[in-house]
Amino acid sequence: MRSKLFVLVMLVTLVLSACGGAAPTEKAPAAAVTEAPATVTEAPAAATEVPAAATEAPAEATEAPAAEAVELTLGSWRVDDVEAWDAILTAFKAEHPNITINFDPTNPPDYNATLRTQLETGTAPDLFFVRSFATGLELFEEGYVASLADLPGLKESFPAGALAPWSTAEGEPFAVPIAAVSHGIYYNQDIFDANGIAVPQTWEELMAVAQTLQDAGVIPFANGTKDAWDINEVVMMALIPNNIGGIEGRMAYLNGERCFNDADMVAAYTQIQNLAPYLPDDYTATSYYDSQQLFVQGVAAMMFDGSWSISAFEKDAPEFNWSVFAVPPAEGKDQYISFHMDAAIGMNPATKNAEAARTFLEWLESEAFAEAFGNGVPGFFPVSNNVPTLTNPVANEFLSFNNNAAGTDIRFVWEKLLDSPEGAPSTYTVMNDGVIAVLAGEQTPQEAADALQEALASWYEPAQNCK
Repeated sequence: MRSKLFVLVMLVTLVLSACGGAAPTEKAPAAAVTEAPATVTEAPAAATEVPAAATEAPAEATEAPAAEAVELTLGSWRVDDVEAWDAILTAFKAEHPNITINFDPTNPPDYNATLRTQLETGTAPDLFFVRSFATGLELFEEGYVASLADLPGLKESFPAGALAPWSTAEGEPFAVPIAAVSHGIYYNQDIFDANGIAVPQTWEELMAVAQTLQDAGVIPFANGTKDAWDINEVVMMALIPNNIGGIEGRMAYLNGERCFNDADMVAAYTQIQNLAPYLPDDYTATSYYDSQQLFVQGVAAMMFDGSWSISAFEKDAPEFNWSVFAVPPAEGKDQYISFHMDAAIGMNPATKNAEAARTFLEWLESEAFAEAFGNGVPGFFPVSNNVPTLTNPVANEFLSFNNNAAGTDIRFVWEKLLDSPEGAPSTYTVMNDGVIAVLAGEQTPQEAADALQEALASWYEPAQNCK
């Protein structure tokens, strides 16, 4: 129960304090129903009665015709969850027999570009996963995602903080939030036990663990950079909250109270530098999938990754005991968790079956969906007010991080910093390039932070006048 309450409170405050609450939309008053008069005027007693046989309804009432069968497609970036989503959509069909929804995922790195092409060419699915903040908002503003301002129950079913990443500045929602994800470090418990290693509580202890493992002939961390997003989105975004002080620290950067090359940002890049000796020897040729295989095959003892990988690891069925621990802060720093508002589902305004699509979107508000999703896709945490009891032990371990931390926050660059105008440097890319350059010894942590500050100062006003 404590975890449920924490997740709800956290969702209300997490993005709400960062974005401002989505203004509630007042519903129009229900139309007044005119009642028939209480006293019914009876016909005079002397009136000639109509024979009963002439007035009785036929014995068998005519049944309403069955609802017309409708088939929809749901686009997603979750290729690992086909079986789980088939089960979820089967549960929906049990309640709505006339609506069939086919799950059609795209490889995650290709999803944004593929979806945009589909939308521009009129071949997009009826429903699709929507990224949070700038990426989703851009599609909505271009008319590729339908407004859900009038979707019944939406604002009553979700905390304002869960709706905000998929709403305009004025509070108009355009997607139904379905999931938040967490970040951590997966570890091989058997290797830890064999080497007398306890779960590290500080960054300094983690580096000592890495050295012990390396001395024992074990690759400490499985992560690589062939898929560049991994080292940035999975590793750097997990390191930053501990170094800058969670959401309060991030807001100080966004408001111009701190510059993006201050000591705390340099500290995050320095931790990237610390990891370099403990990655696979060929880390530049190691893809995200390769990293996962190094871990599940017992070759690497740890992997920075997200809660979204629980199902993938379970399918690979490692022949050892494994779990996850929170990314530890530097000694003297508080613990903060990267708990990110990750996915929502929106409707294609061009769908020919809008009524059926909206029926599905309403169902996403339900307890039935939260239960089917939370336990069917472990590691994706439902964000509605219907918080289910989770049965997966690793998913529950991820959730326990939130209870034991000083706070949680979304990924650093998602809010506002992805909004760079055309022709301006991409904040995500500049940070990603800096992380890779620091690992390769091509930039110092200070130089990488300076490049980030310079890029943001070229277009983001708070960075131009930061202190």
